[in-house]
Amino acid sequence: MDNETAKDVVRRGYDTLGRRYDLVYDSETKYRDWLDEILDRLPSHSQVLDLGCGSGVPVARALTEAGHQVTGVDLSEIQVNRARSQVPTATFIHADATKLDLPPASFDAVLSFYTLIHIPLDEQQALLRRVASWLRPGGFFVATVGSTAWTGTQDNWLGGDIPMWWSHPDAATTRTWLKHAGLLVQTEDFIPEGTNGHTLFWANRY
Repeated sequence: MDNETAKDVVRRGYDTLGRRYDLVYDSETKYRDWLDEILDRLPSHSQVLDLGCGSGVPVARALTEAGHQVTGVDLSEIQVNRARSQVPTATFIHADATKLDLPPASFDAVLSFYTLIHIPLDEQQALLRRVASWLRPGGFFVATVGSTAWTGTQDNWLGGDIPMWWSHPDAATTRTWLKHAGLLVQTEDFIPEGTNGHTLFWANRY
C-alpha cells in the first residue's frame, strides 16, 4: 500500500468512527495523568501544538481551560469540525501533519498522542525534524509511539465495517530518530495495553 492510500484509510477510519473511538477510549478522562504533568511543566500562556488532535477532547479543552493557546491538527475533517465545535477557543487545522508549514520556534510544547503510529515509516523522521524546528529552545515533545515494529491493517476496526492502518518502528528506533532530530529524550515509559502496548516519550529540544 502506498503512503497516500494508507493515509486515506486512516482518514476515512476517523471520519467514520471518530465518535465511537471517543466512546471506546473514554475521551473525557483519557490522558489524565499525562495532561496533569504537561500542565505542571508548561509556562503560563504557552503555545501548544497538538498533532492528531481528534475531536479536541480532552487535550485541547484541558489546555485551553488552563489558559494556553492550542493549535490542533488532524487528518480527519470531520474530527476537526467536531473539535472546533467542542473547543471554540482553540485553533484547528485540517491537514496532513507531514505537510504542515509552521513558523520555526513557535511552540512551547508539541503533543502527539497515538498519531505517529498512523504515519508512514519513511515520513516519520522528517516529521520529527520538523517538530524539533517548531519547538522553542527548551520546549518539549510528548508522544506515544509503537513499542514493537509493525505495519499493517485491521479490518472491522472498533467493530465497524471499515479498516484502520498503522505503521511504527520499535521504540529503540524512535529513540534514535528523536536524537537525530535534535530532541533529547528525558523519559521513556512502556504503556501496557492488553497483550502489548505503546511507549511514551518525553523529549526536549536542545
